[in-house]
Amino acid sequence: MFKTPRQLFCLGTIALSFCLTLFADVTIENREMRLILGDDSRAISLIHKATGQECLASGVSQPAFSLVQYRPYDNEIQLAYPARSTTFVSKSVVKDGDRLLIRFDTVEYEASVFVQVTDEYIAFRAGTLRSLSHPGVRFPRYDEFVILQLPLRLRTRFGDWLNTTWDDQVAVNLLGADPYAKIDSEERPGGYRIFRATAADIVKGEGVGAALIVTETKQLLDRVQKVEEDFGLPSGVASRRSPEYKWSYYWMGEDDLSPANIDRHIAYAKQGGFRTMVVYYLAFSRSAGHFPWRPDYPNGMADLKGIVQKIKDAGMIPGLHFHFNKAHKHDPYVTPRPDPRLNLQRILTLSKPLDTQATSIEVEENPRGSSMREEQRFLKIGSEIISYTEYTTERPYRYTGCRRGQLGTSAASHQAGAKFGVLDVDEWPVFVRFDQRTSIQQEAAARLGEIYREAGFRFVYFDGAEDVHEPYWFMVSWPQWLVYKELKPAPLFAEGAAKAHFSWHILSRGNAFDHFAPEVIKAMTAKHPAQEAERIIADFTRIDFGWLDFDLPSEKTIGMQPDMFEYVTSRAAAWGCPISIQPSLELLDKHPRTADNLEVLRRWEEVRARNWLTEAQKRQLRELDQEHLLILNERKEFELVPYAEITGLAEKQLRAFRFKRAGKSYVVYWHIYGDGRLSVPLQADEVKILEEIGGQTVPAQTANGFTVPVGKRRYLESDRLNEEQLATAFQRARLVK
Repeated sequence: MFKTPRQLFCLGTIALSFCLTLFADVTIENREMRLILGDDSRAISLIHKATGQECLASGVSQPAFSLVQYRPYDNEIQLAYPARSTTFVSKSVVKDGDRLLIRFDTVEYEASVFVQVTDEYIAFRAGTLRSLSHPGVRFPRYDEFVILQLPLRLRTRFGDWLNTTWDDQVAVNLLGADPYAKIDSEERPGGYRIFRATAADIVKGEGVGAALIVTETKQLLDRVQKVEEDFGLPSGVASRRSPEYKWSYYWMGEDDLSPANIDRHIAYAKQGGFRTMVVYYLAFSRSAGHFPWRPDYPNGMADLKGIVQKIKDAGMIPGLHFHFNKAHKHDPYVTPRPDPRLNLQRILTLSKPLDTQATSIEVEENPRGSSMREEQRFLKIGSEIISYTEYTTERPYRYTGCRRGQLGTSAASHQAGAKFGVLDVDEWPVFVRFDQRTSIQQEAAARLGEIYREAGFRFVYFDGAEDVHEPYWFMVSWPQWLVYKELKPAPLFAEGAAKAHFSWHILSRGNAFDHFAPEVIKAMTAKHPAQEAERIIADFTRIDFGWLDFDLPSEKTIGMQPDMFEYVTSRAAAWGCPISIQPSLELLDKHPRTADNLEVLRRWEEVRARNWLTEAQKRQLRELDQEHLLILNERKEFELVPYAEITGLAEKQLRAFRFKRAGKSYVVYWHIYGDGRLSVPLQADEVKILEEIGGQTVPAQTANGFTVPVGKRRYLESDRLNEEQLATAFQRARLVK
């Protein structure tokens, strides 16, 4: 008779093949890598075969699998241990065909992980979990099952979005194979990171998968693309490789686009050299959610199709910018009968009946933490929305200063014991967020898909992705995925706000930052987009250096000037990134330097389209303290020159910059909002006034001193004076009245 637990286990509960492989290392390999796990389930080695490089951190002993319970659930364990999140690390692993069978410390469970080996990657997929101590009696559970974790030594770059570390030779990537995988990494002392793929039960357990890639860095995107193809993921790699990926866009917003004025927008976009244009959904729709048509689109879809077709006929690509995971407060999802699938931030219980006149609401739960921000203070009870002004945090708990039947709803009576909640209003606060656990997002996604498909759009901007509830790692990308699947044909590229790991396949271009004021735009560009662009290269991704406003000069601001556009778009080009502008027709019509601003953008769009910048020039442009000017030289060819602002001008209405090239000194100058003449302490034979380098000479006036025209952007050229002498002259120059 067999008496030991091991003998009983081997002969009574598993196949003989399992027993024969006990206490043997597990090797999993494809043509590019070899992963070895010890019989104790700890990662021993991860070799890139072509170079022989070890990818694991030296001297680190890390179990490859673990189970997490937010409190112990088995009766004997919960009696012995505190009610807190507990991690049960793996203690053994054996290979059984295409499965890994894993056991854990303390808890008597066996988990399976299915392994799929291909030439390009090795996939791991969460299988079943069973109890060894109570087979067939007690159903085991976990909150999180780590299906693979590896201690990877860090290389030159680490991409936290794609979850990859790489250098010039080798790249290692642990990639989600579906939207349900929780992919993360954790930096540890000693120069390494734990890369981790987890199946979280709150989202999905069994079937969740991840792909491990170890390859030459130059082939990483090829391997990721194969994962995308095999697992039906969005084509993030193909999008990043498309020629349209680097193109900037011209954005048309709310109250500024209609079938009547699209031709004017197109004319300005072409003047700026743009190859893509974006339609903001509120230009044609009254609200997010149901997306009802605006009155100035009397023919609905026909009017929108006409706008999109005109963009295409002009040789540009149309894009759609939308909010997708929430509804405006005036949308039919909210009023007059709020949809039960709107998200509630917390659930409350009425402690007393509520009639239609009551202005105080007593509840069982402590309201502490309910928003006190104006326009966020709403409760939803059945089909009624109620606002409040205050609440108490000592019993009896109550909301006070209540106003009934808000947001177009009707006051109603409610019984004691009724469950209700705090309405989840966003931070603007003009939207109500969806409950992503319900079908409401799929409904909204289908509407967006129809608009995109019928109108003929070809790329999109996912705005407001941060407006979701927990778990954020999943809910940020999940509604994006639901919408993306409705977009036919698939977008050429997509941008968006907040992102999660799975979003890498969807948002092939990173987010645009919101507007910065003209006075700080250079400093903020260096601080934010430029810093992110440098980081996100590690994720094989580019960002949008917009959004750029078109501020008019006024008493409060000098407005957006040519040097500001030059700085932002040139810094973007340094990292191969596009920009975007968000003007209005009114601003474009009124801004005195519109032609100069758009000419700056046109030149840089041509640079992007031609791939004109050399790697050396890109490195120069990444020196953020040195500004550069893109000129047309005597041969009408682009030329990149460093230039510097001339400060201390006597006339604050002027902007002037100095530079040197081809043995000559130059000043490029203009008036920020007007036209006139400028008296400069120079001699007429010392300088030339040019409309463009090598272009037409502008005559100077000398009757009452040397004066030059000032208004649009022009140049002074001298082969007799140096930069300092020209700069000093401009500092002392005066406008002629």
